Amino acid sequence: MTTKNIPKAGFKLAKIAVGAAVLIGLGAVTMAYAQAKPLQTVDKVELDRYLGVWYEIARKPMVFQKICDRDVSAVYTLNENGNITVNNRCVGADGSKQQSIGEAFVQNAPFNSKLKVSFLPEAIRWLPVGRGDYWVLKVDEDYQTVLVGEPRRKYMWVLSRSTHPDLDVVEEYLSYAKSVGYDLSDIIHTQQTVK
Repeated sequence: MTTKNIPKAGFKLAKIAVGAAVLIGLGAVTMAYAQAKPLQTVDKVELDRYLGVWYEIARKPMVFQKICDRDVSAVYTLNENGNITVNNRCVGADGSKQQSIGEAFVQNAPFNSKLKVSFLPEAIRWLPVGRGDYWVLKVDEDYQTVLVGEPRRKYMWVLSRSTHPDLDVVEEYLSYAKSVGYDLSDIIHTQQTVK
């Protein structure tokens, strides 16, 4: 190799490096745009119709639910503060009954589609820390099936008033979740043994 070839080789390497950087940059921008696309909630949730018992039909993995093996449910009731008491229950792999009580705070009244949920001890639950997003993304007009998620698209649940809803309805809700940017490759279909 002569000294005349070194600048040409260096120039070619620089062109390749710049081209690779541009491609990587474009890929990163595309991914950022896809994730930055705002997650839409339903227009309005009628809280009095939303309250009551919901059964978990499917979910994305969540660290707090690792203890749950089957029969996951949530009961929502209005409390004396005007907030919503959240009573989550499930059965562990060893057959033990698990329960976690929290409180949900509406963030966008009167639309009620964005809530924050806290499972901190009741005495400090009023603090605006340790609260997770709970957004209602899709609900049918009879309030029988709901898709709940959060803006980063890390967590998601399909809930139903029935322990064994129509599978076509469940698929419709999962398809909708996928269409708004959820990765369903790790979806968990919850076992419900109660009829």
